[in-house]
Amino acid sequence: MIQAGQVTPPPLIELPIRLLTTDDLRRCADLSEDRGWPRENHKWGLLLAAGDAYGIDAPDGEGLAAACVVTRYGPSRVKPDLAAIGMVLVADRYARRGLGRRLMTHVCDEVLAGIPLTLHATPYGRPLYEELGFDTTGRAEMLVGTFRPTGGDPLPNGETVRPATSDDIPGIIRLDTEVFGTDRTHLIIRLPAFADRILVMENGRGELVGYAAIWPNMDTHVVGPLIARDTASARALVTALAATTDRPLRTDVDVRHEELLAWLKERGLASVAFNAVMTRNIPGLPGDWTRRWAPLTVAAG
Repeated sequence: MIQAGQVTPPPLIELPIRLLTTDDLRRCADLSEDRGWPRENHKWGLLLAAGDAYGIDAPDGEGLAAACVVTRYGPSRVKPDLAAIGMVLVADRYARRGLGRRLMTHVCDEVLAGIPLTLHATPYGRPLYEELGFDTTGRAEMLVGTFRPTGGDPLPNGETVRPATSDDIPGIIRLDTEVFGTDRTHLIIRLPAFADRILVMENGRGELVGYAAIWPNMDTHVVGPLIARDTASARALVTALAATTDRPLRTDVDVRHEELLAWLKERGLASVAFNAVMTRNIPGLPGDWTRRWAPLTVAAG
């Protein structure tokens, strides 16, 4: 009951949305944990630094009621070529009360109006995104497990794999832009500090034709991004990365890469989930999917 002199709090769906900062990292991790997700502090740190996060403060004063992250790609932040939306979360105590729709409507129709958008959707979130105008244009399979090398996966003819150096960053950016279909420099330049290992693949002429990274996420190591010109090259990069860790591997692979998925399962990884790749204002993701095997993270593409 509202006492005399008290101000009636606004309805949940009218609570203000604010831009989050790196100072909100703990609140974002708390929100993940609240919904049964891993805290993923390391990943949240990258997303908050490389992208823009939006959130709604919980009216009870206990952290965030809802949050999401937007990562823009292309030369212009004002009108990017593409924007990825990820980490869409609503605190359990405020679930099914319109906050997720309120936040997504604000981001899609106000912040990013008319801009090509993409996101990875769980079966739970997909109906909302469809109502907001997203179409399913792809599918990714998440795999987790302890990698079992066999010694029977030689490098493709004439190709070599080696650790990346700072001198490789311009070449990685050029290759990534070509394959991804838009510029991701602001994300790629953060990879050396974010990833535990980055490997590059060169052909017999010394040209960079692939690269991959492995980064820590709770008790696993995530393989991504993974860019390679064919299945054999992708296998070689995964095998070389797996040799650098004792942790289980996790990766998200485009389901069209059937040979790589079968190979990963033969070597100990198991399917744990499927996510729909959805887009809005664009018929599908740009770039060359045949060389794009796994994203850096499904939260940022």
